[in-house]
Amino acid sequence: MRVIKFNFIIAAFCLLVFILVFTLTGCVGIPGSRNTKPSSAQTPEKSETTAVYYDFEDVLIPKELSIVEAKTMVISTPDFASGVLTLKGRVERNSLFSFFVNNMMKDNWIIESSIKSPGVTILVFKKATRCAVITFENDKFNNIVVQIGVAPILGSAPKILDSE
Repeated sequence: MRVIKFNFIIAAFCLLVFILVFTLTGCVGIPGSRNTKPSSAQTPEKSETTAVYYDFEDVLIPKELSIVEAKTMVISTPDFASGVLTLKGRVERNSLFSFFVNNMMKDNWIIESSIKSPGVTILVFKKATRCAVITFENDKFNNIVVQIGVAPILGSAPKILDSE
């Protein structure tokens, strides 16, 4: 009887020590607890994606724009992609203009021309073998409709048929 009572006292004492240690230290060592603050050097911050590449691997598109399938046609081969990509969304025109100018230049496009008017904005870019024309305007529901056309520059595209 004394052995059972002694084991009960030891178990109660161990439980009391465990509870005391846990409450005094809090949740400091538990990952994901509110009290832990890992340094940015230890764990990289997850950055939210704000833009994506769709059919053209070097034309970045803001995430707020979604593809309009019925008005999109892109032909892809292992060597290049060409066609018209139509997108729609709620984006402010001036920020969209800046987005395309900055990101196209980062993807090594050279800006050839730009036209800004109250109704439509047109951007023309060029690479060694391709050109891109980006237009955007508001629709009747105040969405921005963006069309991105990418095509090979005449004379620089691979010849498909030999004319004899």
